[in-house]
Amino acid sequence: MTYVGQSASDAEQSRPHGTPDDPSQQRASLKDVIAAYVGLTKPRVIELLLLTTVPVMFFAARGVPPLGLVVATVIGGALSAGSASAYNCVYDRDIDEQMRRTRRRALPRHIVSARSALVFATALAALSTVVLAVWVNVLSAALSLLANAFYVFVYTMLLKRRTTQNIVWGGIAGCFPTMIGWTAVTGRLDWAPVVLFMVVFFWTPPHTWALALRYREDYRGVDVPMLPVVAPAREVGRQVVLYSWVMVATSLLLWPIAGTGPVYPVVATVLGAVFLYEAHQMWSRTKRSESLTDIAPMRLFHSSNLYLSLLFVAVALDPLLF
Repeated sequence: MTYVGQSASDAEQSRPHGTPDDPSQQRASLKDVIAAYVGLTKPRVIELLLLTTVPVMFFAARGVPPLGLVVATVIGGALSAGSASAYNCVYDRDIDEQMRRTRRRALPRHIVSARSALVFATALAALSTVVLAVWVNVLSAALSLLANAFYVFVYTMLLKRRTTQNIVWGGIAGCFPTMIGWTAVTGRLDWAPVVLFMVVFFWTPPHTWALALRYREDYRGVDVPMLPVVAPAREVGRQVVLYSWVMVATSLLLWPIAGTGPVYPVVATVLGAVFLYEAHQMWSRTKRSESLTDIAPMRLFHSSNLYLSLLFVAVALDPLLF
């Protein structure tokens, strides 16, 4: 892989990662090394991505999809997401070492070398492509590979360190699981997964900006121009509200476009109302104070996780109940 950031390669040259006489490597137990490799895949991110894959498979099948197909899609998707995360950890190891939220990752702690992590990421990508192409279908495999490449080359290497729009457009990579789940069952694309793709697209900025607001000093310290770093908190709150309204409106489009039963639109409306309330409350708090304690951005962050989880549960349940 060719690195775009000079600081990452400079840091690599100044540290003998993974050499036999590296004391940190000598002290690491087998359990520590295994845990480090698992950590490179960012399991919590994988969980979130699979949460938007499997329910769409139920929706596409209008019932329960074949178990073997679900298992193959989950394994292939998890390997692909883990690969993208591992590539991200390799490229961002210089800034991860400086940030409170990431300094305990495997590469900053020198438990795994950058070269080993790169080989690991590539192996996961190859294995994911084989699993999806052989046991699911070629279209799903191609979409998964595209999502992986988009996350690594467009978000991590091109956008993240250059623009406040990094997570807006870079977040597209995290929207692909809706299409992968749909194509795994149907073998083709349709408007329903496109709508769900857009829901995740508009969900990503409020979700990520809330977290970035909590860790804005970390991002500022490593010159990553996340919106909360370069804009006042009240502007972040305003942008969160705007994206939240568009997200909720988009979520309701699934009802007429895909002809859902009553479960989905009812759940989407209730969840959307709660999410909008939380978004407006955070915006209101940013108008009164710049203090993170007063703004409480993690409240919206956790609410966003719950929103997406329950919305996609409704996507899966709707065809089962009606």
